[in-house]
Amino acid sequence: MLTSEMLTKVRKIQIYTSKLVNELLAGRYESVFRGQGVEFKEVREYVPGDDVRNIDWNVTARTGIPHVKVLTEERELTLLIMVDASGSQRFGSVKQLKLELSAEISAVLAFSAIQNNDKVGLVVFTDEVELFLPPRKGRQYALRVIREVLYHEPRSRKTNISVALEFANKILNRKAIVFLISDFQDENFEKNFKLMARKHDLIACLIIDPREVELPNVGLVRVVDSESGEELVINTSDNYLRNEFTKFIHQELEKKKKTLLQCGADFIVIRTDGSYIDELYKFFRARERRVNR
Repeated sequence: MLTSEMLTKVRKIQIYTSKLVNELLAGRYESVFRGQGVEFKEVREYVPGDDVRNIDWNVTARTGIPHVKVLTEERELTLLIMVDASGSQRFGSVKQLKLELSAEISAVLAFSAIQNNDKVGLVVFTDEVELFLPPRKGRQYALRVIREVLYHEPRSRKTNISVALEFANKILNRKAIVFLISDFQDENFEKNFKLMARKHDLIACLIIDPREVELPNVGLVRVVDSESGEELVINTSDNYLRNEFTKFIHQELEKKKKTLLQCGADFIVIRTDGSYIDELYKFFRARERRVNR
């Protein structure tokens, strides 16, 4: 049951992200994500300038007057937002947890889709699919997506991206836009990731926190793995250790990015200490230029 505090938080995210969508992303979502083809609208008389390839020869023969088929873009799309709710997503060293950031990103995407009359669905996963909201339209449904991302209580702390991808591939009957929001602290999901990217328009959103990339110089620190529970004490005053840690993490991030791009998906890195709207805006701009070449 949602408390007044929870509803207030959802409302704040709605107001903030709706403003961002209207001011910064209006039109970009539509120009980047297009329909899957054209559909028949009507038949009308031919006028000079019409494409002769669209002439409806049956109607033309029946009436004795040239007629053409009027086609329109099949605009309605399905956006599926997949959110990792495992233990590592409930970490944050700045102003918000990675999962809270995921909720705001989900809100921006959901409101962008709803504004363009597209359907929005949600998959929340850990090492199993814990929640599925079938794709539907409407602002109230978008609000439900935000609530579920923020306040779903996961049954597990572990991650299995392959399980989530297999589920999504089964429930999506036609090509969809799929945003997979995760810190990608998992392995051996590339096969299913590649299959998803082949069938759908897949965008990977990698969420990272600065403390996962750079260690602060604060002496001895007890580190706990949020998914396995394994504990380790490290000396962060050791300059060599801090530098090697940062170097290793950056190498791993580049390796992960390269792997996902090779699978055929787009890739966005979003930090909890940065502006996610700037990263989304840059993604939409780059994607728009690519689509409209």
